Amino acid sequence: QVQLVESGGGLVQAGGSLTLSCAASLRTVRWSAVGWFRRVEGKERELVAAISWAGNSYYVDSVKGRFTISRDNARSTVNLEMNSLKPEDTAVYYCAAGRGASMRYASDFESWGQGTQVTVSS
Repeated sequence: QVQLVESGGGLVQAGGSLTLSCAASLRTVRWSAVGWFRRVEGKERELVAAISWAGNSYYVDSVKGRFTISRDNARSTVNLEMNSLKPEDTAVYYCAAGRGASMRYASDFESWGQGTQVTVSS
């Protein structure tokens, strides 16, 4: 099973930017969909963005136009560029990989990273 490690989280002021990176241990991740989820304590995990092995992307409405997901298969990484950050984007962000046809639900992903904290101050 592929191992995933997130990096790039931190503290940023509202309106600022961060880029999260998800590094995979296996090159075979290039054939997997990769998603970025976030979780706020007390709330359900939310899919923020996902990208298929073919490069098709999905974004939750609340981040459309602000976040961009991209993948670099040569480096086995998937990045999430986050711009115009808002306090409500504060959460622990997780990347996940899945080999199935669907990439919309947490159950579609088999491998998960440990998460990276993103805090947006007002």
